[in-house]
Amino acid sequence: MENRNTMVYAGGEQIGQKTTYDILKAVYDALDEKGYNAIDQMVGYILSGDPSYITGHNNARNLIRHIERDDLVEELLKKYLEK
Repeated sequence: MENRNTMVYAGGEQIGQKTTYDILKAVYDALDEKGYNAIDQMVGYILSGDPSYITGHNNARNLIRHIERDDLVEELLKKYLEK
């Protein structure tokens, strides 16, 4: 059975060897490479939870699923507000 617990360290969340930043950057880059407006697509995914907003290119759709959406929003707000 796959361990779905999120491990946290001082620099942010860590999923395997990838941080939340690493995953978001990889997903952004994959969407951008495919010619999508990456921010719009990622917002669509965060708001709806529908993974079809994220391309399968470079395994981006699978990667984004490793982050719980509520944890993602929390991390984004913390970073935005520098908390």
